Amino acid sequence: MTRLGITFNGKHSYRDFYLTLAERSIGNPKKIKVKERVPFSNKTYDFSGIYGEQEYEERQLTYVFNVKDYQKINLENKKTEVTNWLMQPNKKERLLDDYIPGYYFMAEVEENIDFDEMRFNGKLTINFTAYPFRIAKLQEGNDIWDEFNFLLDCAQQTEFNVSGSLNISLYNPGVKVSYPLIKATAQMDITKNGVVYGVPIGESQSYDFALSPGKNALKITGNGTISFHFRKELI
Repeated sequence: MTRLGITFNGKHSYRDFYLTLAERSIGNPKKIKVKERVPFSNKTYDFSGIYGEQEYEERQLTYVFNVKDYQKINLENKKTEVTNWLMQPNKKERLLDDYIPGYYFMAEVEENIDFDEMRFNGKLTINFTAYPFRIAKLQEGNDIWDEFNFLLDCAQQTEFNVSGSLNISLYNPGVKVSYPLIKATAQMDITKNGVVYGVPIGESQSYDFALSPGKNALKITGNGTISFHFRKELI
């Protein structure tokens, strides 16, 4: 009997409800393709990445839990309790799957929960609609060695002392562009691919400045300390 399960809406499926996991299915998001066929030819143009990155549809997460009780009333009460726990949020919330340590999904139960009832037990089938990417729990630049994944993680510095100018490289290990929260002790400029972005004192975040997947070469101009706060997102 496995005690692994999911944490959602502040509670764990086993520790709080004693639900055992029977099945799980983590669906992959489908690409959103925008194509145009040239009339009277066999050529098709793909405009899906015209704004810089591939878009994806939401993904589906399905969990099937065993529910058991020798009293029919208690079985019905358990079903009601679990249904209310899962259906209560009216927006996407963090969902942590014990089988995927180090990451979380943003998900919501939008459909009715199916309950297949037998004599003293039943199976609850729960379908979550989730944001396309799994998100790292830890920010980039963390130094928690026990959490480091040699296949997926990147050890890097994300805080820098700048005196005049400094050339750095920031790595986005994810598959999606990231818009980092920037903390600076003084006004600074960041140059990326020939474009200059102004950074104010304090905390700031802008959709004008993004870290592309992979290596990002940056030049920072100013005097003070600057740090970049972001998480990788993977399929």
